[in-house]
Amino acid sequence: MKLSKIFGFMLFAGFVGNAMAADITVYYSPTCPHCHHARDFIKSELIYVYDDLKVEEVNVMDTSNRQRFFDTVKKCGYESGGVPVLVIGEKCFQGYADSMQQDIRDAVEIDLSAEQKKSAELNKKELDKDRQSFVSSHSDRLNAIVDNGAKKKLNKASSDYTNIALFVIMILLVVGLGTLLFKKQK
Repeated sequence: MKLSKIFGFMLFAGFVGNAMAADITVYYSPTCPHCHHARDFIKSELIYVYDDLKVEEVNVMDTSNRQRFFDTVKKCGYESGGVPVLVIGEKCFQGYADSMQQDIRDAVEIDLSAEQKKSAELNKKELDKDRQSFVSSHSDRLNAIVDNGAKKKLNKASSDYTNIALFVIMILLVVGLGTLLFKKQK
């Protein structure tokens, strides 16, 4: 009985996973104007149209991201390391021009359900009708964008706090054990 429940949950999770907007990874350089335009399109439109969209931005000028970028360029079959490179599901885009916007939308929508596509269509209409109002009422969508460098800084800070907490616990344990041993000897 339990096995059938687990199997049913796995099927449900697979269905839900497939019915989500494809996530976007954007490899960019801060000095690249095409990167700026691609990121602006994502930040000013896509995150508001697609409710479930998650975006990871990866600065290729950060040396810790270079190998990942080179691996992606190779996986995508590109011969040059030009940016921006957008990876949406299994589809790759190198460079950016406004004429690519529909192709990018199509890649994001590939696994959406009919209901999610309808919701995206309604969001797009509302966004086009009154951008300022729609954006302000959906300001939480900016959380859909994660900067890879910021995530590393946050993880490092979190790691630093964890190390401090472990150090304090170790000191308390040593003091506590010392106190117990000292009391036993008296």
